[in-house]
Amino acid sequence: MLPFWIALQFLSSLPIRLPGMPEPRELGRSLLFYPLVGLLFGAILWAVNWLLLGTPAMLHAALLLSVWVLLSGGLHLDGLADSADAWLGGFGDRERTLSIMKDPRSGPIAVVTLVLVLLLKFSALLALIEHPHSLALIIVPLIGRSALLGLFLTTPYVRAGGLGQALADHLPRRAGKQVLALGALVCVLLGGLSGVLSVVLALVVFAWLRRVMLRRLGGTTGDTAGALLELLEVAVLVGLALI
Repeated sequence: MLPFWIALQFLSSLPIRLPGMPEPRELGRSLLFYPLVGLLFGAILWAVNWLLLGTPAMLHAALLLSVWVLLSGGLHLDGLADSADAWLGGFGDRERTLSIMKDPRSGPIAVVTLVLVLLLKFSALLALIEHPHSLALIIVPLIGRSALLGLFLTTPYVRAGGLGQALADHLPRRAGKQVLALGALVCVLLGGLSGVLSVVLALVVFAWLRRVMLRRLGGTTGDTAGALLELLEVAVLVGLALI
């Protein structure tokens, strides 16, 4: 179970503390448990949503979104902000884009991007609360974290060394494909037609974002992986709110 605890420690703000640095093999295997972490997040959000029943809808949506952000400690939002700054400031240049992503400061484009993404998530949650579709709270985090596994399975990691490289180099690829298929099946079983539409929409957005990364960088980084997760989540959440 060590790979699961590694995944949970890395992807969440939950009080998980592991003694020492895991072996590279265990780091790679932890990717297989990313969808399970997404499922856990979804179960927590579903429970919080149930506890908030009867709360004014806008407050309900705001509290639910706050819990969603706090669960991950804003990790992926940080990646989205860095990627937004780098994509504009990089002017199409690979090395400049990678350099800007290393800068911890956030520019106006990062702030605008975060505001828009959070506003869209809030609005979609409000719509889902007013027209109850609580299973979306389970499906969306599952799809988002499954996408990270899919990204490392299909896309080169472009920063040599570090945690991301260890994840990419030691990921059991056959098992990863099986876990992705199982995650898609869970979405379909939970959501029925909505689950099918969620998976299809996620695949389309994933393919587009991956292509954008390959054209600019030749692969992915930790920041672009976080950006992909956030953009995929908001796309699927908005899609479910519209149907």
